[in-house]
Amino acid sequence: MKNLVLLAALFFAVTNCYTQTSLADFKVMAGCWESRDDSKKLLISEQWMSPAGTSILGIGRTVKNDKTTDWEFMRIEQRPDGIFYVAKPKANSAETDFKLISTDASRFVFENKAHDFPQRVIYTVTKDNFTGRIEGETNGKSRGIDFPMKRAKCE
Repeated sequence: MKNLVLLAALFFAVTNCYTQTSLADFKVMAGCWESRDDSKKLLISEQWMSPAGTSILGIGRTVKNDKTTDWEFMRIEQRPDGIFYVAKPKANSAETDFKLISTDASRFVFENKAHDFPQRVIYTVTKDNFTGRIEGETNGKSRGIDFPMKRAKCE
């Protein structure tokens, strides 16, 4: 009986703490974000649309010495089996899907264990700060790269 009461209490706590994630939860990402290093003549930026329908669309760009050196088309989309981050970088001919595996009010973790690198894409967002992080393993070694950005004026 004691175990049954403990199990019931645990079930109640878990079900009351869990909230279903929806695309509306990603509204905090909407807008323009950038990281600028004038000494290196480097600008990294992302722009995300507000959630609408079943998707959020984004684009990223890296400019070095006044030349676009990299870009990426991105989207977050609601599917029957979950929410996915879909990336299409300049270097890839195909898109790569990462499924949302955890979230809280300001942190979204997407994962695709079958992908070479990265296996995880993580966004941490507050009102004025935005960090994209990619992480995973290559050649048996863990690695991660952070892309910290600040809110910028959309032009």
